[in-house]
Formats: sequence, structure tokens, C-alpha cells
Amino acid sequence: MKFKTILLAAAATVAVSAGASAAWAQEDTTTAEDARTMETVVTIGTRVANRSALDTAAPVDVVSAEAIQSIGVGELNQALAVNLPALNFPRPALADGTDSIRPAALRGLAPDQTLVLVNGKRRHTAALVNVNGTIGRGASAVDLNTVPNLAVGGVEVLRDGASALYGSDAIAGVVNVRLRDAREGGAVAASYGWRETEYTVPVITPTTAGVPNPGPEVSRKRSDGHTYTIAGWKGLSLGEDGFLTVTGEYKDQRHTRRSGYDHRQQYPGSQPAAEAEIGRFNAWTGEPELEQLSLFANAGYNLANGAELYGWASFQDRETISAGFFRRALDDRNTIQIYPNGFLPKINPTTTDYSALGGMRFDVAGWEADASLGYGSNKMEFQIIDTLNRSLGTASGTSFDAGGFEHTQLVANLGFIKGFAIDGLASDLNVAWGAEARQETYEITAGEPDSYRNGGVLLPGGGATASGAQVFPGFRPENELEEDRTAIGVYLDLEANVTDALLVSGAVRGESYSDFGETLTGKLAARYDINDAFALRGSIQNGFRAPSLQQQFFTTTSTNFINGIPFDITTFTVDDPIARALGSEDLDAETSINYAAGAVFQAGAFNLTVDAYRIDVEDRIVLSENLTAPNVRAFLVSQGFIGAGGGRFFLNGVDTETTGVDVIANYAFPETALGSFSATLGANFNKTEVTAIPAIPVLTGLTPPPVLFARTNILTFEEGAPKDKFTGQVNWENGPFAATFRAVRYGEVLVPSNTPSLDYTLSPKTLIDLEARYTWNDLVTLSVGADNILDEYPDAAPFNLNSTGNTPFSTYSPFGYSGRFVYTRATVNF
Repeated sequence: MKFKTILLAAAATVAVSAGASAAWAQEDTTTAEDARTMETVVTIGTRVANRSALDTAAPVDVVSAEAIQSIGVGELNQALAVNLPALNFPRPALADGTDSIRPAALRGLAPDQTLVLVNGKRRHTAALVNVNGTIGRGASAVDLNTVPNLAVGGVEVLRDGASALYGSDAIAGVVNVRLRDAREGGAVAASYGWRETEYTVPVITPTTAGVPNPGPEVSRKRSDGHTYTIAGWKGLSLGEDGFLTVTGEYKDQRHTRRSGYDHRQQYPGSQPAAEAEIGRFNAWTGEPELEQLSLFANAGYNLANGAELYGWASFQDRETISAGFFRRALDDRNTIQIYPNGFLPKINPTTTDYSALGGMRFDVAGWEADASLGYGSNKMEFQIIDTLNRSLGTASGTSFDAGGFEHTQLVANLGFIKGFAIDGLASDLNVAWGAEARQETYEITAGEPDSYRNGGVLLPGGGATASGAQVFPGFRPENELEEDRTAIGVYLDLEANVTDALLVSGAVRGESYSDFGETLTGKLAARYDINDAFALRGSIQNGFRAPSLQQQFFTTTSTNFINGIPFDITTFTVDDPIARALGSEDLDAETSINYAAGAVFQAGAFNLTVDAYRIDVEDRIVLSENLTAPNVRAFLVSQGFIGAGGGRFFLNGVDTETTGVDVIANYAFPETALGSFSATLGANFNKTEVTAIPAIPVLTGLTPPPVLFARTNILTFEEGAPKDKFTGQVNWENGPFAATFRAVRYGEVLVPSNTPSLDYTLSPKTLIDLEARYTWNDLVTLSVGADNILDEYPDAAPFNLNSTGNTPFSTYSPFGYSGRFVYTRATVNF
């Protein structure tokens, strides 16, 4: 992907447009005062117009465009994670496609239990389903990093269940990205940053002749992860009061290396000189290599009859490179004639994401109507590079097309809103009703034959070797499929002030899915203003999440040789005959009951919200363990499946109970001679307990019965996210000078194992970010800063859990493990 020439042409076009613009102004959709006091009008959690974040019956956070942009690592998910205590965004590595599409999670629940909207409309999910051992295993979530930061006018986060309002997925809450809407002005921004860091990891004492011994631990300084980004937005007028806002962003990021010291023998036989010379930090783990082009357009136009046309479109092309585990020269998986010094296989996916939506708002018979139609697609194609197919011997290539998958979504919405004056009520009764129709598709395409086939070349000892490309065997023709489903939903939403002090809202929604059936959800919420300063609020509702097509139909196969006999180990679709023999059933919806109670306090420039919650989820969909034990294989043979080595599949059956408290405080200090200061403090306390795990009768009858959902996955649900998280931010302005100071403390996290003695704990860590800015003549802003300025790392894994040296840090770290990121940014406003 080479977009540099295109980018320069686009930048020139923006500059010409800016020069032709008669108005020189910087558009800002959220004022600084609104950002501090949460007086910004919100559009989620309520269908009543002009209600602010502090006036709702459910907690809504508003993250301004300014807060999103005052960060070095320019990713929307990362910006939300450092501003919202209830949202976590770990940065896993060595996790195949999850290195490229990283999931975020709200309130310690699964990434796909949070609904994502753009301008109030459902966003399509990524095609990737996370099947490796990371937070969010088994989930397919929306990739928020497809939205460039400059395209965002603000983000609203509803921290409450909302299935009755918006449908599937809204168990933990709702994230609504409000796009920038401007008919004039614009900006071009260029930034450059890199990781300037030092880390220390334990070392296993080498025992091979020639291998240098660095001592019990080694410290390593790194200057890597160099990233440059150029982005711009431009507001254009359409007619008298219409607008078209276009945004573009190009990003080029180099990878980071945070591997440990590989003490092992690298070469066959005894070669002390070669062992002394070869590099010992031979793995990648950290941030992937990335090249990405993103485009967004948002438009609105008023017709003469009073109707409003609106729409937006997006496109992103992202190419990433991440690595697997290093294969030593002496490794049986290596063909030493191709890689005499060993090799590091790499996964090189290209992800293409695009969407388009158009709609109209109009009045009909006194009702405010809104009709829209939107389409979105996410496609991921895998190229495996710097690798080989060991079974092809010296004839093997080193790069393979491994196939890929695509998910699409087509959504039509029609909604109506009207206020009715009702005797006895202190306000109009706001009535909203409507319908949504949705079609989704999911497709898997096979790779080239050499990416998955077995060429028959044996191991040096005469044994058979695994099939396909090392690190990521390709999808096979038998994995190819194309599936779809439809869903139709209708809703009714009522809200009114029963008295001047008491606000009550209720909603009900029914949905019918072509694959699993029907659901009915409801919500009741209330708020009571004791006085102008203090209010109580609460809600109760049931919710659901439909099984995704990815969970129902993702499948891949690899061939393992057990005692020289080939067995196919498969991630099965739930309707595969072998999965059925193992007891799989059609997936059903996850269901939830949410309880919430909170308080709001306001006093001048200070406000405080405290909200407690409990979320009970039943029949959570999880990916089973690999069912490959000898008694499972014997059982499959007895059922007529010769050569089947078993595998894994998705199933319902995990129940969880999540409880917690969110605290958010904001204060705008009085103006002083030193300038203006505003501060935000936040905290989230969260606990999840697994109350039931799945059981399948046909498997429990085996001796011993295989484990369907192991200890590691149970504890990942319960203790894999921070027990608590604190955020604090201070913004300062004085004339042309400004600065942002931010601190985030991540609580304790458990890194679990199926063997209790191998568990270890990541201790709490506090990361500090600092950015300073100078603005010249309201036109040019220069920024310098550092994310994680104190260069904090998670605790290194004990050396007995990192026997290769390749993985000194755990993917459970809630903030990744690439260290300090320093950056500078120049922005020209027009």
C-alpha cells in the first residue's frame, strides 16, 4: 500500500480549498466550558431533544474532540481508554489478526457486549473473531480505530444497558461517535513520534557453549515504533445552510520490539562461534508495523420544504505486519537450507473497511420522522510472509496467500417522535416509535494450496510434519462459506416529567432473527431532582446480544500428526457434523438483566456523578477448549469420523454477575492570573464472577470428561481486567499557551493459568501523559508531549513462564508494553 503520492495530492487540494475560503475560522463543536461541565446536549440514552448529560436518567459521558486529539498515540480507542475509567483497551501482541484489530471493553464485559453507533446509527462489526488467548476471546467487535480522530466532533458513552432502545449488543452500554459537522474552516495536522524507552526482564542462565551470559536480568534501551501521521479536515458549504465535512488521514507506524533474551541453543550440533554472534533478541512483540489510509465525509442539507437530508461515508485501507514466535535454525519446523539462521514468521493482513449511509428527517402529520439506509463492510485478507511450509521441504515458498473473511451489514431505520400534552404531567409525553431491518453476511475465502496443504516431506527423524504455512496455515476450500441472516425490530419509547422533580422513561423492543428466533426487551428508568443541586437516578432492564455470524460460522483447520497419524484439528461451525457429535447446538442469544442506581450533584462549576450497577448475563457465548484428548478422538471414531482429531466450537452456557461503581467529577476553577484550569477525576470499581459454566451430556459421559471452559478462561472473565481504574486530567490555558496533564492508574490484574501455581499478578501501575501547546495567531498550533512519560511497564513474566525469551510481558496488560511515546505535532487551522 503506497499512498504517499495520493496523500500529497490530497493535502494540496485541501490547501487550495483553504486558500479559496473567505472565512478563516477554527470550528469547535464542543466548547471548553461544555467539556468541563457536561452541559453538552446528548443524543443517546434519551430521545428527548436538548437534554444535557447531567439531566439524563442514565449516566452518559461526553468526551470532547479536544480531549480526543490531545494524545500522542492517535487512535480513537486509546483516546477513549485514557479518558473513561470504565473502558479498557489492552494492546495485545502475538495474537494473529488481533494485533491488527484490537478490541475495547466497557465495564469488564466482552467487547461485543457494547453497541457502537455513528451519529446515532448502528456501526458494522469487524470480520475478525478473536480466537487467541486475549481479553475478548471469542468476540467480534466494532473497530473504532477505523474512525480518524479529526473526523470526530465528540463521543458519547452511555454507561447503562440499552437493548430496549437500540437492540442487540447494548448490554454493557453504548458508544456513539458524533462526526464533525462544519460548513467552513478546516485544519491540516502533521505529527511525528516514537518510543523512547528502557525495559528490564529476567534471563534464564544459558547452558549452551558460546551463548553470552548477560546475568540474571537484562535492561534494554530502545528507540523504535517511529510513527508519522498527516491528517486534515475541511468544511464546505452546501446551499444556504447545508454542509459537507471531509476528513483524511494517512498513518505510517514502524513496529516495536519488546522481546526478552533468548538463552537457547540456536544451531544444530556444537557451533560456539555462531552461538556467540547471533542476535539474542530475536522476536517481535509489541506494536505492529502499520500503514493506513482513512477517509470520512459527513454531510447535511436542508430542503425547501423543511426536510433535512443527511449522510456520511467512510473508507479505510490498513496493512499491518506482526510476528509469531521465532523458529530457531535447529527447530524441526525450519528448513535450514532456506533459513540457515532460523526465521521469524510474520502475519501481514490487509483490512479494507468502508461504509455509507443516507437518510432524511422530515415532518409527517405532526411527527418528526427519520428514515435512513446504511451499508458497511469489513474485509480481512491474510498474507503470511518470511515463513515456509515445512512439509514442502526446500521447494517451499516464503510467502503465502492464506485467504480471509468479510462481514457486511445493511440496515434500514424508520423512526417517529412526537410530544403530547397530557393533563397531570409536568411536561409533554415524548413518544418515540419505529422499526429497524438488518441483513448481515459473512464469507470465508480459501488461500492458495501451498498455504494449507501437506507436501509429504518428513521430519529429520522420519516423522510427518504439520501442514501449511508456519504461524498461520491458510483457510482450506472446505472452510469456504457464505452465510447470511436477517433481523427485524420494532420499539416504543416513552418519557415525561411526571412532576417537576420526577422524570420517568420506559421502552420496549421486540426483534425477530432468521437464525435463532425472537426476543423481547424492556427498560424502566427514573430520575428525581431533590433540589437544583442533587438528584437520584436509577434503571432496570433486560437485554440481549444475538450470536454473531462470525461465532456461528468461523472455521479453520490444521493437520496435526499424532504418533505419525494425521488428524484434522478444526475450529468447527456449530452445525458441523463433528461438532454435533461432540454435542454442539445452535447458538442462542445471550440475555442480561441490568440494575443501576446513582446520584448527581451540581454546584456552580463543580459536578459529581456516582453510579452503581449490577449486570447479570446468562448463556454467554464462548469458544470451547480444544477437545483433542485420546478419549475424544476414540469417541469420534466410534461415531464414524475417521481421521478427525477433534477441535473446538462456540457454545452458550457461561453465566456471569458483574457489579461495580463509576465515579466522575468535573470542576472548572475560577480564572486566575496564571490562566484557566479545569479538572476531571474518574474511577471505576468492577468485579465479575462466573456463576455457571457449560456442560454437554455426551462429553460428561467420557472418562475423564474433557474440560469445556477451563480455569484460564474463567479467571480471564473474573480477574483479567483491572479491579479498579482511576483517571485524572487537568487542562490549562493562558493566552496562546495551553497544556494537558493526565494520569491513569490501572489496578491489579491476574494472568491466569490452568495450573494455579503458574498464576501471577500484574501490580497496579500509574501512567502519566503530558502535552504542551502554543498557538500563534489562532492559526498555527505547535504541540509537544509524551504518553507514559515515566516509561512504565507491566511486571515481567517469571522466567519459568517465558522459557523462550520471546514473551517477557503478558497480553493481559491493560495498557500494553511498548513504553514511553514522545511526539510533536503541528496544526494549521483555516
